[in-house]
Amino acid sequence: MAGSANGGGLYLATSLPDALAALAERGAAGAPMAGATWIMRRPGQQGHDGRAYVGLSRIAALRQITVEPDQIRIGACATHAELAVALADLPECRVLAEAAGRSANPSVRAVATVGGNLCAHDFAAADLVPALLSLGATVEVTGKGGTERLALADFLAMRASLEPGRVLTELVVPRRAMRSAHVRLPLRVAGDYPVAMVSLAATLDGGEQVEAVRLAVGSVEKVARRWPALEERLQGQALDPDGAAEAAKGLLDGFQARDGVEVSGSYRLRVLPALVRRAVAAALA
Repeated sequence: MAGSANGGGLYLATSLPDALAALAERGAAGAPMAGATWIMRRPGQQGHDGRAYVGLSRIAALRQITVEPDQIRIGACATHAELAVALADLPECRVLAEAAGRSANPSVRAVATVGGNLCAHDFAAADLVPALLSLGATVEVTGKGGTERLALADFLAMRASLEPGRVLTELVVPRRAMRSAHVRLPLRVAGDYPVAMVSLAATLDGGEQVEAVRLAVGSVEKVARRWPALEERLQGQALDPDGAAEAAKGLLDGFQARDGVEVSGSYRLRVLPALVRRAVAAALA
């Protein structure tokens, strides 16, 4: 159905300029929508929320995944399933392929989009966020005034206050030789939201010492973030699962772990060293 400038309804855009114009027309009530999985599953959602949604899923340019020699460009409307398939043969992107291919369940992965995963600011358990942080991804946000590129961490900090009419359109992931892995601890079964996640991406020198490492944690705090204290501890050392887990045990104080109806914040912290061990082991396998 068609939406209106007064709020409510859904307008299906056919191009990015069309979408931007529709969002501008709807003003503060306008909101972009792609897979809509988080809109439907958001805690506390009761019926229609009165927003005027502009659908982006028909915009072919936003669904493209382009693998270039030095980077990968990912349209914001590419689904988790499409991303997992596109990256399956790229060992340097294993962490992101695993995050995309193991999140939620097959039905959700078939429609949930990369952009939606990043823009859901009240969804702490988004799998793609720590994986993209570990790879040093940047995002492109487009509005009537043009396109701006931001570091992912900067986008996460401002996404809740993104001005009406601006849309996350693309992600850019640099390509470089590295070992990487994404591990998650669901509460019961694979389709559950994870209690905690660890994403690791590391480059090793000729002596198998850590030359550079990025390690990100998700679902522990309200927003996924890197673990700089552990990165510093691992720098220049042999990448060893037990050694990394032991180092992690002494570096938990910097987290403000969130309590939830499913588990306490203290439990999320307790499982982190074991997840670090698993991530390092998987990256080395």
